[in-house]
Amino acid sequence: MVTMDNAEENAGPKGLQLIGRLPATQCPQFLHRVIDGVCGRAQPRFQDYGNVWNLREWLDVLEDATAFLKTSTGKDDTSQEVGNTLIGLSPEHQEVILKCLKSRKAEIAEALVGKVCAMSSAYLQDFDWQLKLGLSSDKLSTLQMPLVNLDLDITQNGDIKPVSIEMNKEELQNLINSLEAANKVVLQLK
Repeated sequence: MVTMDNAEENAGPKGLQLIGRLPATQCPQFLHRVIDGVCGRAQPRFQDYGNVWNLREWLDVLEDATAFLKTSTGKDDTSQEVGNTLIGLSPEHQEVILKCLKSRKAEIAEALVGKVCAMSSAYLQDFDWQLKLGLSSDKLSTLQMPLVNLDLDITQNGDIKPVSIEMNKEELQNLINSLEAANKVVLQLK
């Protein structure tokens, strides 16, 4: 029977734990690029960190770091929940992450509120979704990738405008994370 020690059991998301592989001196640069991505600017590139993480790990690190920054923006820096998410990382890494979050918290909140406000002038009237499998092949390989078609009826200035969006799994997860983060910010503003 395999057992985990308490630190591993209580550790935060896998992607955040993988940040521990990055030297603490390089963490601020990485985290500020992730924050830039949250704020609508260029985010870090895999090419710059391919020597630290493989592609699967990179996707986990980027997704979990982004989600952590978005959800932690509305919380007190010293809150137990924020601290618990970072358990398993070295104290040096935890300190760097919290400093980056604290230094750009207002900017992240502004970006998230801006996204909510941009959406608030348009109201979702109705939605429909479908799941399909996208097939692509060439002489060497076949790619099977699930896609989601999301059809939205948006009401803006009294007019109903249909919008269709096709997303892969990563894009859908990013949409869900953004909507959850925006919802938390809106709830905190009430």
